[in-house]
Amino acid sequence: MTPEGLAVHAPLHWSDAWLAWRDRLLASPRFRRWAEGFAPARWIARRRAGQLFDLLAGFVYSQVLLACVRLGLFERLARDGPQSLAALAAVLPLPEPALDRLLQAACALRLLERRRHARYGLGPLGAPLVGNAGLAAMVEHHEALYRDLVDPLALLRAAPGQGAGGALSDFWPYARAADPARLDAAQVAPYSQLMASSVPWVAEQLLQAYPVHRHRRLLDVGGGEGALAACLAHAVPRLQVQVFDLPEVARRAEARFAREGLADRCSATGGDFLRGELPRGFDAISLVRVLHDHDDAAVLRLLGAVHAALPPGGRVLVAEPLADAPGAPAIGAAYFGVYLWAMGSGRARTVAQLRDLLQRSGFVDVQARPTAMPLHSGLLVATADGLAKSSVNLS
Repeated sequence: MTPEGLAVHAPLHWSDAWLAWRDRLLASPRFRRWAEGFAPARWIARRRAGQLFDLLAGFVYSQVLLACVRLGLFERLARDGPQSLAALAAVLPLPEPALDRLLQAACALRLLERRRHARYGLGPLGAPLVGNAGLAAMVEHHEALYRDLVDPLALLRAAPGQGAGGALSDFWPYARAADPARLDAAQVAPYSQLMASSVPWVAEQLLQAYPVHRHRRLLDVGGGEGALAACLAHAVPRLQVQVFDLPEVARRAEARFAREGLADRCSATGGDFLRGELPRGFDAISLVRVLHDHDDAAVLRLLGAVHAALPPGGRVLVAEPLADAPGAPAIGAAYFGVYLWAMGSGRARTVAQLRDLLQRSGFVDVQARPTAMPLHSGLLVATADGLAKSSVNLS
C-alpha cells in the first residue's frame, strides 16, 4: 500500500488485456511493415506516422510561424498581393537563400501558398493572422513559455503550483505575488496589454452565446484594462459596466474608458478579489479567463464573494478555456496544463468541475452555453440562490 492507502496495482479490467495487445501490435516492427505494405491499412499507418512526427517537429513549426510574424510577412502580402522571392528579399531583412527556406516551410504549413509566376501569397492558416493583433501578440508571447520548456523535467520538478520561477511566472507576477495589490504600473503593463489584445475573440463568443442585453449593470471581476467592458458597452448601449481589478490595472481601465468615450457608462475600481468583498449593486458578474489562473481553494473564495455580491437571481458568467473543449481535447490537459504550471498557478477545468465549484458556492441552475469557437472560450452561466446566501461553502 502507498502512504495514501491506495493499492500500488489496481485490479485488472478486461479492457487492459485488449489495450496491452493493441500496444504490443503497434510497437511491433513486423506489424508496421505489414501495415505499410497492405493497401487498406496503409493510410492509417501513414497518418499515425505523420501525427507522431508532428509532435516531434511542433516546436520547429511554431518557430516558422514566429519568424513570419516578426517579419510582418502576412500583413505585407495582404497589402501588396502575391510576391516573388526576389521581391520579398529586396524588402525583408533576410538573405535570399534563408528567406527561400522560410517561404518553403511556411507553404508546407499552409501559412503561405505558392501562386502562379513563382509568387507567394497568403495561405489558409496565414490569412487569419492579418490584422489580428491579439493572435500575433500570443505568438510572440510564447517565447517565454518555450524558454521555460527547454528542460521540461526541471519545470515539472518544481514544487506543485509554484512553477519553476522562470520567464512565464515573471510575466504573470500576480500569480505568485504575496500581495498582488502592491504591483506597480510597470509590472502590470505587459500582461494587461496581452490580455486586452485577445479579448475581442472572447467578447464575440460571449455576446453570441448569452443575451447580455438583458442586464442593466455588470461587474467584470479581473477585467484587466477594460477591453471586455468596452466591447460589451459598445455592443449593448444601455449597459453599465464596472471593472474590478488590481489598483494599477484599474487605472489602465479608466484611461481606456476615457479614450473610447465610455466614461459615462464604464468605470473601474481597484482591489484584490481574493481578499475582501466585491462591489455590489450589479445584476450580473463576469469572470473571464480568471478561474483557471487559481487553485480550487482560491476559486471557492472568489465564487463565494461573487455570490455574496449578487442579488438573488443575479447571474455569474464564467468564460474561459475548458479542459474538455469540444473538438480540442489537447488544449486543456496538454497546453493549459503545462502553461499554467509554468505560470505558477491554476489549472484548466472541465465543465463538470466548474459546475461543482459553482454549486458549492451557492449557485444554482448552472448551464454550459455552447460557443461558436470553444477553442477560444467556453461559457458557463449560473444563478445566485437567495436561500443559500447565509451558508455558502468557502472551504
